[in-house]
Amino acid sequence: MDDQFRRILTGVRELSLKLGVRNLTIDVICKHLQITKPELERYVSSESDLVEKVLEFERESFKSIFDQHNFEEVNAIDILMIVSREMNDRFLDLTPSITSDLKTLYPEIYQHHFEQRIEFIFGKIKINIEKGIRQGIYRHDLSIELLARLYISRLIDLHNPVFFPPDKFSFPVLFEVMFENFIRGIANDEGLKYFKKQRKSFQFNK
Repeated sequence: MDDQFRRILTGVRELSLKLGVRNLTIDVICKHLQITKPELERYVSSESDLVEKVLEFERESFKSIFDQHNFEEVNAIDILMIVSREMNDRFLDLTPSITSDLKTLYPEIYQHHFEQRIEFIFGKIKINIEKGIRQGIYRHDLSIELLARLYISRLIDLHNPVFFPPDKFSFPVLFEVMFENFIRGIANDEGLKYFKKQRKSFQFNK
């Protein structure tokens, strides 16, 4: 992916947060990003193609967290905290209304994006739980697959405006509470002691 297309995708993402998905058209995007239609059409063939590329860019941006950090010898709790902070910085500005619009306007594209992202997070959570057990900071009696699925389920529920109306609960706060409850549910005494120590100096927002 060349730098210009990366800038376009970043700009489109920012516009979707500002204007809403329903208000994004090729003309609006070109006007706001100060590019011509031929410049945009070098990379995408339609609005739906652009949405697909933006969501793919979003997934790759999430995966890059694991490329940018060397987690090989890192404590499993630290890994969860670092990744969660990166998620907070990069993705938690996505509102339930954007998710709802994507589901309505581009159901197949959104479903593919959703399944791909969930599969990736599920795999990483399983690896983290296994690592924490080996390191002696997570309980040894955990059902790894079940807990990984519960984590995914909680993450999905945070986007449900019926459960958590956006005007009452900010998404970053919801995520932080969910994350802390998850850690406290899987860590043993040693892990909880370590988590409490790390939590004092840890900020979800850099």
